[in-house]
Amino acid sequence: MYSDEDDFDCPLCMEELDISDRNFRPCPCGYQICRFCWHHIKENLNGRCPACRRAYTEETVEFTPISADELAMIKNEKKAKEREKKEMEAMNRKHLANMRVVQKSLVYVIGLPPKLANDEHSLRQPEFFGQYGKISKVVINRRNAPVPSGGSSPGVPSIGVYITYARKEDAAKAIAAIDGSTWDGKILRASYGTTKYCTYYLRGMTCQNPNCMYLHEPGEEADSFTKEDLAVGKHHQQEHSSSYDPSATATATATATHKPAAPVRPTLSS
Repeated sequence: MYSDEDDFDCPLCMEELDISDRNFRPCPCGYQICRFCWHHIKENLNGRCPACRRAYTEETVEFTPISADELAMIKNEKKAKEREKKEMEAMNRKHLANMRVVQKSLVYVIGLPPKLANDEHSLRQPEFFGQYGKISKVVINRRNAPVPSGGSSPGVPSIGVYITYARKEDAAKAIAAIDGSTWDGKILRASYGTTKYCTYYLRGMTCQNPNCMYLHEPGEEADSFTKEDLAVGKHHQQEHSSSYDPSATATATATATHKPAAPVRPTLSS
């Protein structure tokens, strides 16, 4: 028998050999195929061994039934290999729990007045964020967002808003137009948002929420950062990332590190 379970594939049909086929050798040369392919060659093709071209006969077939001990060993090896594979997948995903991935279709805006905290409908309209493109989702962070640097009313609460656009190009256009503009005397800040991996995905399970906004597949390496990276590397991340929580409980900021642009009338204002 082969010592490596990975070799238990029929070289013709590439299917895994059935347990009962693993001790089946139809030719003295030792070339092993499954019984289905052997029968097909005998009945429908030239009836010869694909390796040595010797004619197949019933007399040349070597077959030793698998013993109960061998069967138990094979099953245990298969279970152990499946368990090892799951453990490796879990280990590979474990480090992703600390990762955040930049979403190029997600825009995070801070500095908006609290009066908009319950006005998602207005924020979708063409005179507001809708003017930059089709919006798929709006999530308002009703916790007090930090007041952007350069604002004229420090200490006055503001709200943060996550806007998911249908197209990445529209998100980029929105950030370019909004970031550095003013609203009611406050400087607005806009950046790309980031999101984390779904806990079901991290556990190797199927997510039960069809509307889950977290990640269920690996993100691009160039867009992936640890939470520590985002905390200490904001000077590299301006207009790039703010942590996105679909439940609107995120506390990450999008504070700019460069001097804000000169105040102008907001592109968002009606």
